[in-house]
Amino acid sequence: MIEPFVGDLSLVVFLPLLGAMVLLFIPRSMNRVLFTTAILFTSLTFFWSLRVLWRFQSDSGEMQLVERVSWIPAYGIDYFIGIDGLSLFLVLLTAFLGPIVILASWTISERVKEYLFFMLVLETGMIGAFVALDLFLFYVFWEVMLVPMYFIIGVWGGPRRIYAALKFVLYTMSGSLLMLVAIIYLAARNAQVTQVLSFDLLRLYNLHLPYEEQFWLFLAFALSFAIKVPLFPFHTWLPDAHVEAPTAGSVLLAAILLKMGTYGFLRFAIPLFPEAALAVQPFIVALAVIGIIYGALVAMVQPDLKKLVAYSSVSHLGFVMLGLFAFNLQGMQGALYQMLNHGLSTGALFLIVGMIYERRHTRMIDDFGGLWKQMPLFSALFLVVTFSSIGLPGLNGFVGEFLILLGAFQATPFWAAGAATGMILGAIYMLWMFRRVNFGPLSRPENQKLQDIGAREIVILAPILALIVFMGVYPRPFLSRMRFSAEPIIQRVESKKEATPLIFEGGRSRESQSHGN
Repeated sequence: MIEPFVGDLSLVVFLPLLGAMVLLFIPRSMNRVLFTTAILFTSLTFFWSLRVLWRFQSDSGEMQLVERVSWIPAYGIDYFIGIDGLSLFLVLLTAFLGPIVILASWTISERVKEYLFFMLVLETGMIGAFVALDLFLFYVFWEVMLVPMYFIIGVWGGPRRIYAALKFVLYTMSGSLLMLVAIIYLAARNAQVTQVLSFDLLRLYNLHLPYEEQFWLFLAFALSFAIKVPLFPFHTWLPDAHVEAPTAGSVLLAAILLKMGTYGFLRFAIPLFPEAALAVQPFIVALAVIGIIYGALVAMVQPDLKKLVAYSSVSHLGFVMLGLFAFNLQGMQGALYQMLNHGLSTGALFLIVGMIYERRHTRMIDDFGGLWKQMPLFSALFLVVTFSSIGLPGLNGFVGEFLILLGAFQATPFWAAGAATGMILGAIYMLWMFRRVNFGPLSRPENQKLQDIGAREIVILAPILALIVFMGVYPRPFLSRMRFSAEPIIQRVESKKEATPLIFEGGRSRESQSHGN
């Protein structure tokens, strides 16, 4: 275990919460001061996360910058956090987007103080969930994320905001309550075996459970994470939440909150229950590929820009799930990389949709056309983000999708071929949407008065586009840090292959089949 330097990760986790507390003492009439304070604390969080990156040892797969303090000793619960190659860049992405979404919210004029308060609390919840190594602590951060996002959608969202917010909370909580039961069972089972009551994830990795127990515990965790991804058919809450959420809420929902589901599979469900993960692999892979194709087909017929981008997330996250359950290094690295890629490209798409909505107060694709003539800079940046989303070589999306398909073809060639068709469909609906919005005649009088993006909006998009290009041209710094943390999970799964029951073969293990032959 790497010797901890107490405070680095805790500062990254709690600086936004500290900023939220400071906001409480600022009069609600001082909007500019409120925004400046929120940007200051989110920027400090990002710069401190760069210190975490600088201190991170890239050639180690162990948990680093570990902090542990006894929290509820009577129940074996600790404040236990740490970071490795699986969570490092997700923390950095969250901190990176913090000041960007606050700057993108500058046009919010109602209840600004409450809005910024919830945004900062949400950031603490998201970062905390990525670094928590105590299962009870993870669950606390997991639930902390729900409350601010509920209010962000329900108060500052669109006409159907209450419906969308309630649907978001009910879906997420229904899964997470089952996960809580599984967490408590794991801790109790560990106490029965080792006589130590503990929620320590690293300790629970060493708990060897029979396949039958693993299977049901895996399902409890998997349901919660599948809803969050969202994996088909648990996706129906997502389009409503995206469409009704304000721009910054949609960005964080797509870029970070959906990754909680895929990260949960990678950090908890797969390594804790490797035999169960192997047994359900065919089902998860099938659902992932169905989601890829379904999301693309439904996105293709959407008249609303925001809903199109929302359904594209269902398709893109299907690729991530396919990579995770390929159970090889290429697939897992590709899935991790695609989590970051989706956060950048889809987050940028929601920002772009928000910018055009502020000017025209409509998101209907048919209400646009010919914007390149009126807004050339906006359309040029829009084009780069569109190419990133469809995986054009030289941009970030290509690297992740290539690695995922490479890993998937090694594991399940049939389903990999189906996923490849999803890439083709993705290019079709994204390019068709872009053409209808930006090319053709500038026939509508409302569009002839539009102003091109200004300095604030360039500042919002420029760092995202810079990362899109950098990650597409030079992925090595990311992939090399992910590798050493991904390999132990793959080895853990590989070691269980021989003894894992095959659901499709009447429950017989591979070992018994080989002896029978």
